[in-house]
Amino acid sequence: MRRAHGPIPPNGPCIASTAAVIDCGAACDAARPMPSLPSPAVEKKPLARNVVALGVVSLLTDVAADMVTPFLPLFLTVTLHAPGHWVGLVEGVAESTAAFVKYLSGALSDRLPRRKPLVLLGYGVANAARPLIALATLPWHVLAVRFTDRVGKGVRTSPRDALIAASTDPAQRAYAFGFHRGMDNFGAFLGPLVATAILWVRPDDLRTVFAATVVPGALAVLVLALGVREVPAAPRPASKPADTDAPDPMFSRYLAVVGVFTLANASDGFLVMRAHDLGVPTRWLPLAWGALSLLRAVSAPLGGKVADRVGRARCLSLAWALYAVAYLGFGLARSPWALLPVLLVYGMYYGLSEGTERALVASFAGAHGLGRAFGRFNLVTGALALPASLLFGALYPRAHGLYAFGLCAALAGVASLLLAGLTRGR
Repeated sequence: MRRAHGPIPPNGPCIASTAAVIDCGAACDAARPMPSLPSPAVEKKPLARNVVALGVVSLLTDVAADMVTPFLPLFLTVTLHAPGHWVGLVEGVAESTAAFVKYLSGALSDRLPRRKPLVLLGYGVANAARPLIALATLPWHVLAVRFTDRVGKGVRTSPRDALIAASTDPAQRAYAFGFHRGMDNFGAFLGPLVATAILWVRPDDLRTVFAATVVPGALAVLVLALGVREVPAAPRPASKPADTDAPDPMFSRYLAVVGVFTLANASDGFLVMRAHDLGVPTRWLPLAWGALSLLRAVSAPLGGKVADRVGRARCLSLAWALYAVAYLGFGLARSPWALLPVLLVYGMYYGLSEGTERALVASFAGAHGLGRAFGRFNLVTGALALPASLLFGALYPRAHGLYAFGLCAALAGVASLLLAGLTRGR
């Protein structure tokens, strides 16, 4: 795994050495004995300005995005009279495009002297395109806008994650990524609320909702332009050519294990469907979706702090095991009230995993390969998300969903064991 690269903190080389080993967590072969917790000086260090600013940017962007996403199927099928398969076509093309572009932009960002322009371009394209859905009169107009939106997402994601990693003390990376994911999910919680408020004033006027996304989108780009600073790249040894940069050889094995888990990680939309099947009234489903987003928002920063303290690989393995327990619980539940303890377990999974997965990517990446490493990670998780949801959807009608939830629980359990075995002794 990756050792720490960057300036030695003011407390001296001892703290720097400690931070370097802690960054690897349970998955790093420590060079010498060390304490299991970070030193107080490192632990009390506040989040970097870039991390906070990028968190605000993600919050505002997700407010805009989730003013659109929950209503897009209705807009396509009712307003534009598109057949049902257009919903799957639009989202399938959008997400597949984003996954591929994330990989390309990550590799490109490692070769450019600055990452911020790519991040700014990505957020700018997505937030400029999204309000244009309000002008759509044909289904392919929506497809074109969503395609452009997801290209923007693909351009920004890997360079942004690399910028967060480069801006953060190695001992705090799980917390930093957890904070960012928490802000992202809080935006997903606020977006439907804002859309509902607009629809309260203008009933059934989805075009006004879509047009209004220009406000949080513009604010997001403004915060990014003024609040985020470029992080100078680590100096490259003169004797080392650019093409020799590569992540730790263990990184490919880590990605393979992540791929196994991603096949178990079906869309959270199925959980809302499960709640409805168990008797939750339709009028409460948007609140159920908002509650799930809020749970993710609260748990991600807390789980990141825990992962930084006790070891990231250990926490991620535990998180995937909790996912297996939660999905088995979703499959076995027979009443809405039975979902409450299952949701608490699911929230613990999110808290321990959202920032930790990305912090481990940064730990495995080479000194100059952050963008490329995040590009590979995002490609794997993005490309396998679609077959995961398709497989779950095909199995869901059988045995009241037990086969679908059971298969996902089994795959998550296997991934947890594989990760534990992969990092044992390192």
